[in-house]
Amino acid sequence: MNPDTSHKKRIFLIVLDSVGIGAEPDAAEYGDEGTNTLKSAASSPYFHMPNMASLGLFNIEGIDWRPSAASPFGAVARMREASKGKDTTIGHWEIAGIRSQRPLPTYPEGFPQEILEEFSRRTGRGILCNRPYSGTDVIRDYGDEHVRTGKLIVYTSADSVFQIAAHESVIPPETLYEYCRIARELLTGEHGVGRVIARPFEGESGHYVRTPRRHDFSLQPPAVNMLDQLKENGYDVIAVGKIFDIFAGKGITEHVYTAGNAEGMQRTLEYQSRDFEGLCFINLVDYDMLYGHRNDIDGYAKALTAFDEWLPSFLENLRPDDVLMITADHGCDPGYTVSTDHSREYTPLVIYGERIAPVNLGTRPTFSDIGATVLDYFGIRPRFEAESVLPAIFNPT
Repeated sequence: MNPDTSHKKRIFLIVLDSVGIGAEPDAAEYGDEGTNTLKSAASSPYFHMPNMASLGLFNIEGIDWRPSAASPFGAVARMREASKGKDTTIGHWEIAGIRSQRPLPTYPEGFPQEILEEFSRRTGRGILCNRPYSGTDVIRDYGDEHVRTGKLIVYTSADSVFQIAAHESVIPPETLYEYCRIARELLTGEHGVGRVIARPFEGESGHYVRTPRRHDFSLQPPAVNMLDQLKENGYDVIAVGKIFDIFAGKGITEHVYTAGNAEGMQRTLEYQSRDFEGLCFINLVDYDMLYGHRNDIDGYAKALTAFDEWLPSFLENLRPDDVLMITADHGCDPGYTVSTDHSREYTPLVIYGERIAPVNLGTRPTFSDIGATVLDYFGIRPRFEAESVLPAIFNPT
C-alpha cells in the first residue's frame, strides 16, 4: 500500500450492475423463481474470479456451488432488497438509504394515449412503436420509417423507462435531450417512471447502430439519502458512470460519464490517485446492458473475469484509510431463458481495507445497510432506517 500522509478517509463503492447471487424469497411474485445471475455466469468456461474469491465472494451465505476461501481477506454479506421492485433506480436508491414501498410504474402494453398526445403536441412530432422492445431491434424495425417521417421511436422495457430513439442526422442529440426533458416533465406522479432515456443512433438502413451519446433523465430521489448527508457534511461525492443520472445529480459534487466497464475501471483508478475525502460511487453497467439482457452467458463471464483481473491494480494502491465496497443493485440472469428482464435476487457485499476484519455478516435485511455503513465511517448518523456493519468489521488500529 502507498504511504498515507493526509489521513483522509475514502470509500470506493463499486456496483457491479445486475450481478445478483440467487433468487430472493419473494422472487416468484416477480416471475424470477430460480434465478441466479452469478451462478449462470460461473457456468461458462470463461469465468475466472480468483481475486474476488480470495476476498470472500464465494464465502457469502447461499453460495454453496463454488469452493469458499479458507481465510478470506474481506468482510462479506448477502444483501436482501427491502424495496418493492427490481430495477436499477430502486436498487441504487436503496443502497443509498431510500426504500421504495411500491415498484416504479412499468408499461407492458405501452404508454397511455393522453401522455403520448401531449408529448407529441409539445415536440411537434409523431410517435412510432409505443411498446416494450429490444433497443437494437427497435431501430432495425422502425428506423427507416423514423428517418423518412421524423417521427420519434418511443418504446419501453420491463424496467420503468420511457425511451426515445432518434437518428442523429434527423434529430441532433441536443434536440433529443430536450425532448427527453419534456417527457420527464410529463412523467410524474402516477406515471413517474424511473428514467427517461435518450437513445440516439446512426448508420444506414439495415445497419443502424446506437451511439455512445445515450443520456438518462431520472426522477429526483424522494428522500434524504447517503449522498445528501455526505455532501451536507462537506465530503466529496464523486459519481462514475450512470450514478449521476440515477440520482438526478442530487447530492453529488463531481461526476464523469463512462462508455462502459473498461472506462469505468480506468476512471476509478484515476480518482484513486487523486487526493479527496469522501465517497467515489461507481456503476459498471456492461454486465446488465450488454450481456444479462441478451442471455449472453459467456459475455457476462468474460466481463466478470475482466473486473477480477483489474482488481489487483486497484488493491495495490489502496491507502490505509481507504475502504473498498463491492455490491450489486439487482439480478439479470443470462441463463434464465424465460425472460431477459431484471431478476429479483440477493446481491453480494464484499468489503476490504487495511482496517477491515474478514467477518462473515450473514444476510442483511436491506441494501440500505451499505449506506448506513458508509455514513458511519465518516461519523455521520443516517437519517434513514438501516444498520451500519462497521462496528462488526472495523479495526481502528
